[in-house]
Amino acid sequence: MRKSFRLLSQVPNKNLHIDHDDFREFEPFEGETDLIPRSTAPGTEPLTVVGVDMRKDFNEANHYTTEYVNNLLVVRRAKQFVIDITFSRPMVPQDDFQLEFLIGEKPAANKDSLVVVTFRNRRSTSWSGKILGTRDTVVSLGITAHAKAIVGLYRMYVAVVVGNGMQRTEKDPNTNLYVLFNPWSPDDEVFYPDEVGRTEYVLNSTGLIYMGTPEQVTERGWVYGQFEKGVLDACIYIMDVCRMPIQSRGEVTKMVRTASALINSQDDNGVLVGNWSDDFSMGTPPTTWTGSTKILLQYHNTGAPVSFAQCWVYAGVLNTFLRCLGIPSRVISNFNSAHDNTGNLKTELVFKEDGTPDRRNTRDSIWNYHCWNEAFMKRVDLPPKFSGWQVVDATPQETSDGYFRCGPAPVIAIRDGELCHPFDCGFVFAEVNSDLIFMVSDRYGNMTPKKVDTTYIGKMLYTKAVSRWGPEDVTRTYKHPEGSPQDKETMAKAEQYGCARDQSDLPASKLAIQISAQAGFVGEPLKIEVTFYNQAELMKSVKAHMEIAVTYYTGVASS
Repeated sequence: MRKSFRLLSQVPNKNLHIDHDDFREFEPFEGETDLIPRSTAPGTEPLTVVGVDMRKDFNEANHYTTEYVNNLLVVRRAKQFVIDITFSRPMVPQDDFQLEFLIGEKPAANKDSLVVVTFRNRRSTSWSGKILGTRDTVVSLGITAHAKAIVGLYRMYVAVVVGNGMQRTEKDPNTNLYVLFNPWSPDDEVFYPDEVGRTEYVLNSTGLIYMGTPEQVTERGWVYGQFEKGVLDACIYIMDVCRMPIQSRGEVTKMVRTASALINSQDDNGVLVGNWSDDFSMGTPPTTWTGSTKILLQYHNTGAPVSFAQCWVYAGVLNTFLRCLGIPSRVISNFNSAHDNTGNLKTELVFKEDGTPDRRNTRDSIWNYHCWNEAFMKRVDLPPKFSGWQVVDATPQETSDGYFRCGPAPVIAIRDGELCHPFDCGFVFAEVNSDLIFMVSDRYGNMTPKKVDTTYIGKMLYTKAVSRWGPEDVTRTYKHPEGSPQDKETMAKAEQYGCARDQSDLPASKLAIQISAQAGFVGEPLKIEVTFYNQAELMKSVKAHMEIAVTYYTGVASS
């Protein structure tokens, strides 16, 4: 029996450094044997291209891309850009030509990686073009990339239709151009409806990242540097490293999900190596970084992950990646951020009977703060209400579909407890809205809940405010006021989607404790005051255990 096999070719996944020629300069039509171009107009010389002017300054002013330090044209999809073509003679009605835009290896029209733009009566592909005017031998053309065009670096050719074939220009790196997402266009999935917001979330190259504790919030300046020389190529290189299919690079949901995995190096040789110890001898301490540019350029130049990062570094670099490609984004800081290792809505801290922490049986942890990103987009895979801000987290905490990544998770789905929608809504919900349960373990390993705090986790969420150097409190976009009817409805929905909560009916405590401490300096005494309030009618004797330790912001005690 004879078997037949279908050969599978590799999906094109490389954008940068395409060095081979795409076409022969002259390509005869099928059936033609003459390899010398013939004119379409009797008595005239064949029309040839003398020069191409990409109108860089004019186009970039209209596309909000003037700040990119790049020798090539940078435009946004779904908006017209202008190119001037100088021909060898004035055009006549019989003349015909087309522009060809190619991206990646093995471009194909049916994959939208080979785009043909025509200017006569012939049908174009998904991009549109028109002749804006002529001046002697110069023709001004208007081209509009489709609102779903692939994002990245394109190669461009001018192909003139001659009597017996197509005469193309030589491959010229100077006519390459970048096409980005367009938050100014209502037709683009990343459209942001407010000009002031677009200025902040796309064009602002510096920002603030909030850190510390709810009682003592600090801020760190960060230079995103999305327009700096080499950064745009570095962002495209990141997609090449992970072999993201060229065809998928116009879909913002896939783009940001891929980026959340590639900014960390946990399982795919991505940009940053995490380190939460106190030994940074093999790299740069996370606190030393002040911006993303050096990190991205080092990664692009060496091809090796950069050491070291913690959550705010991951968030800062991911923010650069998103803004550089035209996706509105911002950094979010969640104070008292739960890390739920057990996949429910309970963050459990276990203590021994004498009050000391039982670290062996404590699986969950609480970070003083944790930073992630929000990206603004239309979720075409979900009902319309879930479009808008989406959580994307590049810090490697837990795997999602086999990779250390998180999101995009609709913020409104997290707020309303609708955790069935992709991606990773349950994990983010637990970070901001889980119950904190204090458990006591006995000598036999039995655990008893002693206290439930429903207000500690996700105490507040900050981001840099629009157009000013200060915080904006976005807590209410993630959670309803504690105890409100909307909050109760949200928690009930979350349980319906399989997230377990603690239902223990614990008696009200008759003892209240208040701890106050003054800020101090290293090497000097600290003043801590602990006040016990007896809320019972009888005298009580109290045996207390106090433990003071230097901890990382992740809640892990320093050795």
